[in-house]
Amino acid sequence: MAKKTQENFAGPLDPADWQQFRAQGHRMLDDMIDYLQGIRQRPVWQPIPDSARAAFRSGMPAQGSELAEVHQQFMDHILPHTVGNVHPGFFGWVHGGGTPVGMLAEMLAAGLNANCGGRDHIPIELERQMVRWMAELFEFPPHASGLFATGSSMANMIAVLAARYRALGREVRTHGVPPKRQLVAYASAGAHGCIAQAMDLAGLGSANLRKIPVNAQFQMDVMALETAITADRQAGLQPFLITGTAGTVDVGAIDQLPLLAAIAERNRLWFHVDGAYGALAALSPPLRPLLEGIELADSIACDFHKWGQVPYDAGFILMRDGAAHLDTFASRDTYLRRDTRGMAANSPWPCDFGPDLSRGFRALKTWFTFQVFGAQRIGQVIHETCLLAQYLEERVAAQAELELLAPVALNIVCFRYRASDAFNAALIVRLQESGIAAPSATTIQGQLAIRVAIVNHRTGQQDIDALLDAVLKLGTSDLEPA
Repeated sequence: MAKKTQENFAGPLDPADWQQFRAQGHRMLDDMIDYLQGIRQRPVWQPIPDSARAAFRSGMPAQGSELAEVHQQFMDHILPHTVGNVHPGFFGWVHGGGTPVGMLAEMLAAGLNANCGGRDHIPIELERQMVRWMAELFEFPPHASGLFATGSSMANMIAVLAARYRALGREVRTHGVPPKRQLVAYASAGAHGCIAQAMDLAGLGSANLRKIPVNAQFQMDVMALETAITADRQAGLQPFLITGTAGTVDVGAIDQLPLLAAIAERNRLWFHVDGAYGALAALSPPLRPLLEGIELADSIACDFHKWGQVPYDAGFILMRDGAAHLDTFASRDTYLRRDTRGMAANSPWPCDFGPDLSRGFRALKTWFTFQVFGAQRIGQVIHETCLLAQYLEERVAAQAELELLAPVALNIVCFRYRASDAFNAALIVRLQESGIAAPSATTIQGQLAIRVAIVNHRTGQQDIDALLDAVLKLGTSDLEPA
């Protein structure tokens, strides 16, 4: 019976012909290298035709197809219609451009198929090395801990949960927040929306995040912050967290981190820094002084897939107190048995520092990026994007038709054509549809802005010129409302 059953098995999913598979794999790799090498000859973004969308409306296939056929579908319908952040003319959001090195590292990680939630294997050691490197970069103590995550949205949530644990103790993990101990947190009005979302997901309520007004430099108003803390205490609430931002999502402002750290210490609050992209400015000696005070934080969130140019996704959280971080998440389920020898050795594991047990090998592409390029070169790229932002700022100031809407702190420039919001909205859409450049829209002090985030290592002065030339040309045309 056993022999007959085995005869009915379909067999493994490995190729029947390894040489044919190898040749097809090389063609696929060559296509992606050609894509990156020739990216300037492509539009940044282009509208998706109905024919491309229709290719993804069929049902689940019962039978498989040849790999070459599926690859051709990718080339025809997927590759031409991505958001375009690998292109040097992409300025829409703070998306990194990735690198060919990172692409190859991602392939290696996929081949290993390592689950980096736990067990005793070298991928865990590599992630621990990245944690040590980040601790050194931000001058955290040797007992600091860290964890790769999908992005700063998850990293910020991990920080909120750690701060909640310190405020309420171990019972919060089993019994939740006590009815008469309402926790409140504080962040800039310019902070990313994921901070409020983290309060929601942590069971604390997004309404209990106090959004503090900003000053003329778009930094959190520290006097308003202290007033809010005092008012909440007098109302019987429990302040527990201040989140400073290093690189706000709209304009790239950096909060006054030393002042926030002092207020947090004086009030015994957790001090977290959302440095989703701005924290990595620490890699650039000219920019490092802008982050003064970040070394005082209890936790820092950042994304290597932004300024670090690592392929998506590669978020990260760094914690000053590794023991508190461990206490926030660790559990001792029987199926996660630990030992001193064998594959169950060498704990605590990454799954003890966050909510994910199944975790990809994100650390490998980040490690490859640092190993191949070095911290100095990555820092230089970061600084160069800021120099390009200054160049754009100067060009905008020199054009009577254009108006700068916010100070340029790092690499984000917000300006507008001197016309209505509807005109500027239509102009942005036309820019995107042109394929020349892809900025995004935001609102600055009630006015719609053309927001240019310069993140890609491929972007040069010629790309800034192409953007401005297109803005000025479109500004003289009749634009339909977006």
